[in-house]
Amino acid sequence: MIKDGRYGEAIHILSNELQKQMKSRAALSLLGYCYYHMQDFTNAAECYEQLTQLHPEVEEYKLYYAQSLYGACAYPEAMKATFLLDNPTSHTKMIKLQASIKYGEEEYSGAKTLVEQLPQDDPDYDVDMGCLLYKEGEYEEACKKFMSALQVLGYQPELSYNIGLCYYSMKQYGQALKFIGEIIERGIREHPELSVGMTTEGIDVRSVGNTLILHETALIEGFNLKAAIEYQLKNCEYTQSLVVRVSELDPVTLHNQALMNMDKKPSEGFEKLAFLLQQIPFPPVTFGNLLLLYCKYEYFDLAADVMAENAHLTYKFLTPYLYEFLDAMLTCQTAPEEVQEARLARNLCVIFVSKVQEARLARDNEALKKTLQDYDEMVEKYIPVLMAQAKIYWNRENYQMVEKIFRKSVEFCNEHDTWKLNVAHVLFMQENKYKEAIGFYEPIVKKHYDNILNVSAVVLANLCVSYIMTSQNEEAEELMRKIEKEEEQISYDDPDKKVFHLCIVNLVIGTLYCAKGNYDFGITRVIKSLEPYNKKVAHCFSIWQFWNILLESQCFWMFLPLHP
Repeated sequence: MIKDGRYGEAIHILSNELQKQMKSRAALSLLGYCYYHMQDFTNAAECYEQLTQLHPEVEEYKLYYAQSLYGACAYPEAMKATFLLDNPTSHTKMIKLQASIKYGEEEYSGAKTLVEQLPQDDPDYDVDMGCLLYKEGEYEEACKKFMSALQVLGYQPELSYNIGLCYYSMKQYGQALKFIGEIIERGIREHPELSVGMTTEGIDVRSVGNTLILHETALIEGFNLKAAIEYQLKNCEYTQSLVVRVSELDPVTLHNQALMNMDKKPSEGFEKLAFLLQQIPFPPVTFGNLLLLYCKYEYFDLAADVMAENAHLTYKFLTPYLYEFLDAMLTCQTAPEEVQEARLARNLCVIFVSKVQEARLARDNEALKKTLQDYDEMVEKYIPVLMAQAKIYWNRENYQMVEKIFRKSVEFCNEHDTWKLNVAHVLFMQENKYKEAIGFYEPIVKKHYDNILNVSAVVLANLCVSYIMTSQNEEAEELMRKIEKEEEQISYDDPDKKVFHLCIVNLVIGTLYCAKGNYDFGITRVIKSLEPYNKKVAHCFSIWQFWNILLESQCFWMFLPLHP
């Protein structure tokens, strides 16, 4: 059974045997081995603890006991157990394990001191130093260390994942996908028993368990990293299909599923993230993402409560920048006048522009590349702060002030999709700037014209209204025909899929004409928006709610990383 990997069955038999002979060395040893391979480190540690007491002369049991405690994240107990290793032959293994424990406790300086005691020709030295360099943000140097280890050790799934993660952090997604692709390809080919890549539509795929084999393939990590890349590339539908391919819901997968399904199932998403927050350990980005999502959905009281109840997590998992952003978001709910203009972020953008110019003049390509990357990251941080400030005036319907805020940031943000989208919205809402709004909406729509349903229904509706209000009725009709054609194709390919883009556009146009006094045409459009009635009427209320044009809060998502 053990040879065939049927650890669950073996555990059942060995547990019965152990009840008959409670001090059986063979039963305890095999049971510990099975638990370890099932990733049940707590029970494995109990078995090996008994073995260290029954057979203190066996050094391997002491090592396995410490390793099991480490696997169970019982770091203080694991460190204490390493001190029982007194055989010189175990010294190197002890140092490596102690370094891993320090790393798990996030005591990186202590981990580095221990790693430096290892021989530099030991491949684990490069791997461990690579991990520490990654934590320091030295992604390029970390990548070199992992590459060096890969050349010595040959293909190792966890090494390929580490290299892919470094490239991901450097935003070199093509290189990252190359290494992740190899992990997935080998996992499918070498471990068909894991059922990776099999379709799950309408089929209950057998759970493979949280086994050591699954862990060693790095498949879960690989799929999550690929999902994170596709998420960054805005390929959300593909991302969702990636996460469900491996059925074992580890914390990272659970976190990513919650994030990717928030638009469709926000309640489930909040439940998953809140559940993860109670687990030890949980993905580091969980805390920040939960708070940001509470703010996105305007559950500000819940966000404030979570921050107050988890002050220790605030200092550990929130960057100073993110903490200040969340604090400002919560403050503006009770005292909006206290939230100052985002001058710090804007000034930093000015500094980076100056650095970019200096690097160009010096013809320093490396410095230019690094500065441009830092500048892009600064803009990504500036946008949510800018949108949060603008939203204060949006809620007061002071659209002129919102436009003024956006104009101040045009130098840095005029190429940013979120900025352009929200500028379009604020121009549209002023009712005398439809022509200017078209100038911002049109590029967004044309960018996705071949897959027009990827564009938000609000954007399509607003563009159609803008066309009509500027006497460009032909353009509005052409756009609506394009939407109708794509919806018909989707209904043909997938009859059960619900699409409401044309419905919302017609509803908006009908509402507009009614507001202008043309009730006959307006009501006709509203009725048309509900055709076919058997599919649309049941969703009438939710569709009507959708036509509630607000400053798009998608800017918050810019802070929401999937955990790679």
